[in-house]
Amino acid sequence: MIAQRFFEENLMMDLRFNILNEYVEKFIVVESRFSHSGKEKKLNFDLNNHKKFRDKIIYLVIEKEPEGIIKLKNGDSSSSVQRLNSIKRIEQSYEYIKFGLKDAIENDIIIFGDNDEIPDLKKCNLKNIGKKIYIFEQKILNYKFNLLYDLIPWYGSRACKLKNIKSFPWLKNLKNKKYAFWRLDVLFNKLKSMNVEIIRNGGWHFNNLKTAEELYNKLVNLGHHNEFDKSKLTVKELQSKIDNKLAFYNHKADKTSNNKYEFEYKLKKIDDDQLPRYLIDNKENYIKWFD
Repeated sequence: MIAQRFFEENLMMDLRFNILNEYVEKFIVVESRFSHSGKEKKLNFDLNNHKKFRDKIIYLVIEKEPEGIIKLKNGDSSSSVQRLNSIKRIEQSYEYIKFGLKDAIENDIIIFGDNDEIPDLKKCNLKNIGKKIYIFEQKILNYKFNLLYDLIPWYGSRACKLKNIKSFPWLKNLKNKKYAFWRLDVLFNKLKSMNVEIIRNGGWHFNNLKTAEELYNKLVNLGHHNEFDKSKLTVKELQSKIDNKLAFYNHKADKTSNNKYEFEYKLKKIDDDQLPRYLIDNKENYIKWFD
């Protein structure tokens, strides 16, 4: 089974279904009626747009905000409170996946990630996964399918047997490193594991394949929306970044940095052979998203 969260990325959903279809028995799609910033939104996922995969899709809708949301008073724009509320909404969406697993058995393999994280399952043998937890090291592609942000890899999709999942927030936040058996500190840290295996060159994180307007709407509603709000970036400025192939978010900045959006990095064009085979074989259907 493969589990994913959905916001409004129909382009990526179509691609994801087609690339992973041969490996997957069921797709679990979770969508909330609330954005990460807490704004009510319409449901964007439509089963009728994916009739080819209809029998494989389990679609779950989150109808209510999670418990523990801190209400902001009029005029209060506390960044820390906004971030804490976002985390609660994100973790709610992760945990909601379990409602799609009612017919799963403990040895079923669950592949978990966000909609724009596509693992390359040719790089591992899921039949031999055993007790291991696979974490896929993925390329970050920005704006277009073939524009690479090469400053860091992206540790996105994860896979393991259902019986080894403590919780989905735990799986998402598990450290992307395998620790030696003699590291006693691992026994006392729930986010470290001796059973992790990193799948190198293990897929793609197709990030921000959107128009400037769509991208702005995403950024004001995502989990780190409080950071973006501080940047004061406009739709026009985002369009300039896209046109000039400039990444604008510094993933290497310290967590306490207040200027993660005060950043520019030139993206690099990559060859088609570094992309999913399905995408290249059907390139004419996605041509507007190639540089």
